[in-house]
Amino acid sequence: MTDSPIHLVVLFGGQSAEHDVSCVTAAHVMRAADPDRYRITPVGIGRDGRWALAAGPPAALPAGGTVAPLDPRGTAISPTAAITADAGATTVVVPLLHGPMGEDGTVQGMLELAGVPYVGSGVLGSALAMDKAMAKQVLAVTGIPQARFRALHESQITESTAAELIDELGLPLFVKPANMGSSVGVSKAKSADGVNTALATARAYDEWIVVEEAVTGREIEVAVLGNLDPRASVPGEIVPAAEFYDYADKYVDGASQTLVPAPLTEVQAAEVRRLAIEVYRALRCEGMARVDFFFEEHGRGWLCNEANTIPGFTPISMYPKLWIESGLSYSALIDELVDLAIERHARRRHNTAH
Repeated sequence: MTDSPIHLVVLFGGQSAEHDVSCVTAAHVMRAADPDRYRITPVGIGRDGRWALAAGPPAALPAGGTVAPLDPRGTAISPTAAITADAGATTVVVPLLHGPMGEDGTVQGMLELAGVPYVGSGVLGSALAMDKAMAKQVLAVTGIPQARFRALHESQITESTAAELIDELGLPLFVKPANMGSSVGVSKAKSADGVNTALATARAYDEWIVVEEAVTGREIEVAVLGNLDPRASVPGEIVPAAEFYDYADKYVDGASQTLVPAPLTEVQAAEVRRLAIEVYRALRCEGMARVDFFFEEHGRGWLCNEANTIPGFTPISMYPKLWIESGLSYSALIDELVDLAIERHARRRHNTAH
């Protein structure tokens, strides 16, 4: 660490179906970052994979004002040049690339090779949490309670697959691409025809598919922050406006209701926070993650749904809301994430033989 401002490289956009969400997230993170502590370089990645230096949002807006998504277009730049460490300052990369080709360990691997500190989980944690099929298998081995599920490759889908899934898991079913987030490609199927349609939709996004039983329960989310000694926020509850918490509900109309903190007993809140940290550690997460649960209050209790290693930071996103309710401001959250990135980088260099 030096007395000069930290050079913060904000990566956003990307080639996944969550490109637009990333542009919105980046705009808000850049607006909240302390200009006295950071010198920010926004780097956009277009849908075509091209990297470019991008312009940031206005420095200040009226209270309650909105922030336009960052535009990933700009002066072309190579990935190497974009993340090259600043000789006069500590450089930290903030990958805000939701979904494949950003949240799945690909960019994290590049940053490891470049030897640059970066916010969030490493290669394994990112890849594991992104792949819902593998994450569920790991959580099953560690004894984390979950809904019943099947993971299958598109090559395994036959004319009898829908009937087999219904026989095993019942109806309705949720069908998801294994490597996608923000509810992109997720369908709720209520019939055999619906299952076939849902499988076709999921296959458009990924070759691996996760099929889950529908759970009748409350949707509870916990934000986790830290490296080797993570801590959990107060839990929050999502009350979807749609039939389930879909993409539009999350990012377009914001019609869902969020309850922060969630109306839980002290015992219930303590248990889900404990489970969130257990999930975080099992999936080798570091830096940050939002861990989502279903709560069958009068049934099986807590069921882990998934972990998101690059959760949204939009105004209606749960991750920053949960930490603000827990006493950590938006800008302080960014500061801690950057500090965690620097700490993790130093630790990994110490553990690497030369």
